[in-house]
Amino acid sequence: MKQAIQKAGRFLSAMVMPNIGAFIAWGLITALFIGTGWLPNENLSKIVDPMLKWLLPLLIGYTGGKMIGGARGGVVGAIATIGVIIGASIPMFLGAMAAGPIGGWCIKKFDEAVDGKTPAGFEMLVNNFSAGILGGILCVIFYLVIGPIAEGATNALGAGVGWLVNHGMLPFASILVEPAKILFLNNAINHGVFTPLGTQQSMEIGRSIYYMIESNPGPGLGLLLAYTLVGKGNAKSSAPGAIIIHFLGGIHEIYFPYVLMNPVLILAMIGGGFCGVLTLVVLGGGLVAPASPGSIFAELMMTPKSAGVLFANCAGILIGGAVSFLLSTVLLKVAGKEDSDLGAMRESVRAMKAESKGVSAAEIRMAGDSTVSSGVQKIVFACDAGMGSSAMGATKLRKKLAAAGLGHIKVIHAPVSEVPADADVIVCHRELQERAKGANSKAALVTITDFLNAPEYDELIQRLQKK
Repeated sequence: MKQAIQKAGRFLSAMVMPNIGAFIAWGLITALFIGTGWLPNENLSKIVDPMLKWLLPLLIGYTGGKMIGGARGGVVGAIATIGVIIGASIPMFLGAMAAGPIGGWCIKKFDEAVDGKTPAGFEMLVNNFSAGILGGILCVIFYLVIGPIAEGATNALGAGVGWLVNHGMLPFASILVEPAKILFLNNAINHGVFTPLGTQQSMEIGRSIYYMIESNPGPGLGLLLAYTLVGKGNAKSSAPGAIIIHFLGGIHEIYFPYVLMNPVLILAMIGGGFCGVLTLVVLGGGLVAPASPGSIFAELMMTPKSAGVLFANCAGILIGGAVSFLLSTVLLKVAGKEDSDLGAMRESVRAMKAESKGVSAAEIRMAGDSTVSSGVQKIVFACDAGMGSSAMGATKLRKKLAAAGLGHIKVIHAPVSEVPADADVIVCHRELQERAKGANSKAALVTITDFLNAPEYDELIQRLQKK
């Protein structure tokens, strides 16, 4: 069951994650130029509605189709998504999440069926007309059938969550959200469920509480503060650094091992999440667009121009953190384990993350097995989404290379599925090594287990200096 949920969650979030920049752009334009924005502008505010109803769903549909059927799948998926958009009167994010992959799957199956059967010289003709005809058919079907169904499903889901809001029960969502985050379903929950719902609500009232249910950094901050004050050994000494990465950098995965080391602390996370959401409900908090990553800076940037909403959002974060801190402190004193468990729990997190990404934890390639050739010009850090941990690791390695006199080597970060073909070296977490090899089999592969303090960084630099 967990594997099925993780697989579905990965698929949904993978359609949204590459397009988070577009969501943020829409959020910034909305926050600045709508009538209640920071810089109201009637002319520029005309951009908001088309971006919401057309650009964002089309990007999701294209991405979903491309995931299944490559570039051709993306084109057919986008054509099918147009039918959903026109067939519904509300922004069709959930509809796009269906139309895109279905379009990609259909063109993929067609290509498989005609593979090797197309007469020489007719390949381009068949490719173009097959995508056009199939896309047109799907567009009409989605317009007549799927659009209204998707709209009804979106309305029903929104009504269900709205019922929780109206009856003061939305805070109870934390009972499911906080444990699910520890199982690496955070992206699926945030970007697969709350982002589409939040976007619709934000368009209606100018902000949405849904954007803060999962991304609230308060509970994680409280947990790490408790470890800083009453933790033991390595857990205590490493918690302050984790606070910076979590609260300021927005990388929530950093605190997952601290929960798994003492599983009873999930109660503190639920309590902090519950009280944080309750505060937001009572005070009327919310954001104009997704906060990604979930750092305090992103939360403040996406807060609308309202002193009351700013106070509500800050209160929701601080109260969530305070409750989590108090509960974590008590639980650590009563049921805290020795810090020797931290390393084991980190390994547990890595194994769970490998499972959540569909990679066997036993399929490990050590960094020492990689062959780094001379003339290295580009190193690519790769992670699942290409934004969080890989960006952090790329910055770390870039500084080390500069200090070693190798600053001419370019270091970038990218999703593991989109590693550039001109990469000379790929650095990734060991659970992603098979996907990295599939994306670029020619590049040397260096696998690590810790993006911040990997000994493989120094080993790689030593090998580059020798070359």
